[in-house]
Amino acid sequence: MSVPVTTAATASGARTTAAAGVKLKVHPVILAGGSGTRLWPMSREQHPKQLIGLLGSDSLLQSTARRLDALDAGYPLAEQLVVVCNEEHRFTTAEQLRTSGKAARLILEPTGRDTAPALTVAALSIATDDEDGIMVVMPADHAVADLSGFQSALGQGVRFAVTGHIVTMGIVPTHAETGFGYIRIGEPLAQAADGEGPDISAPGAVSAARHLERFVEKPHLELAQQYVASNAYWWNSGIFIVRASTWLKAIRHFEPAIYDACIDACATGTADGDFFRVGRDAFAASPSNSIDYAVMERLGSDASVATGAVVPLAAGWSDVGSWDAIWAISPKDDTGNVGRGHVLFEGAQTTFAHSEGRLIACVGTHDLVVVETPDAILVADKARVQDVKKVVKQIQGNHGTEASNHRKVHRPWGHYDSVDAGERFQVKRIVVKPGARLSLQMHHHRAEHWIVVRGTALVTRGDERFVVSENESAYIPLGVTHRLENPGKMPLEIIEVQSGSYLGEDDIVRFDDTYGRK
Repeated sequence: MSVPVTTAATASGARTTAAAGVKLKVHPVILAGGSGTRLWPMSREQHPKQLIGLLGSDSLLQSTARRLDALDAGYPLAEQLVVVCNEEHRFTTAEQLRTSGKAARLILEPTGRDTAPALTVAALSIATDDEDGIMVVMPADHAVADLSGFQSALGQGVRFAVTGHIVTMGIVPTHAETGFGYIRIGEPLAQAADGEGPDISAPGAVSAARHLERFVEKPHLELAQQYVASNAYWWNSGIFIVRASTWLKAIRHFEPAIYDACIDACATGTADGDFFRVGRDAFAASPSNSIDYAVMERLGSDASVATGAVVPLAAGWSDVGSWDAIWAISPKDDTGNVGRGHVLFEGAQTTFAHSEGRLIACVGTHDLVVVETPDAILVADKARVQDVKKVVKQIQGNHGTEASNHRKVHRPWGHYDSVDAGERFQVKRIVVKPGARLSLQMHHHRAEHWIVVRGTALVTRGDERFVVSENESAYIPLGVTHRLENPGKMPLEIIEVQSGSYLGEDDIVRFDDTYGRK
């Protein structure tokens, strides 16, 4: 990816672009690098909350990707989404976007550096072809109930972004929330500056946008109550609208080390189809910082760089950050209970229960959260769900696998489910997608038995290649190179029995891999 050398962004720059007859485009940018530890045990390090259907059949990422469909902001939508995600999540992210019918350019982070570097590499990517492109920046893990209201607010934000503002979407608070950052709002903004874009102060237009005075940290409860009572603070949604050139100018001014590292990371990156891997060492050299801390909190100190604007968002927004937030936006029974999956309530009130398979029976419970997965169960006081992340830290400290992976593990070729394990053995159910194949590999410490229960397997074993049909099996001795492929048009399902002295996933030596894994 080539990197633009000019990144100046001003209101006059906006007029120059318009005068040259260039039609500005709106570029949806999705930041999908979160881990979602407060939503454990559903959200895991290798399969975080944005990739899970927490609110329905679509994952949060898929819902976000569709959120700008048919947006009418006065400017056309770009043909591709830009999605920044962790390299470990690339295949699942790409597959979910593909099944949603979305064309996307995926920028892969080799390591997390928070949202400011993520947005900077996205802006550099967009600026390569459209330096003044308007970015609508959305976290991948939010929920929006009123799509029409959401798009209307974004349309207003786009018109301010065209004139050089960095726009953030603010939520008028309904209660004192300690889990959100806040924005102190200033005087109203009447209309788009210099006549650029539609006049949003015209009769019938919604014009409640405000000057942005300052961002503030997540407050303690007493301070949050003061904020709400003052009517001078809105919640920070984490949704931003800004020209690529405006953002690059701001980050270069306030955080030159981030800017320089991202320039180097893009210059040393490599393209692989729809994936772009930023340079590992260069990106790792970037300071870790959020959009809020790196730029938004400092806009008031130097208005020559950019000015901030806040547009109110009244669209049933939720950041889906914890189990009580999911309870709050979910349909409830007459006593305030939310049950998902195989759940029964008897004399329960305001209880949230989510089952991935086993029956959950809640008797006389009050203000509880109960979440069941095949390998973990969470029971929490609804008032303490912010502390779930502390449990995850304990699991990580004990080197438990429950923090990183589900029992069912997704791979680019399909998935596997570890159904049983004991001393010197492990049993997996493996499903391979049609036309997919695993890497050509070898194990130092285990042998494997494969029993085909559905479909047809093409097996490589040493110098042999042969077909294994339903109700047939193959044996892979320790130390022999092998590969499993699905040549058919239906999913291949096998039962794999591993036996040996060590059964860890790191006992894999790959010789050839379709998916570029080492």
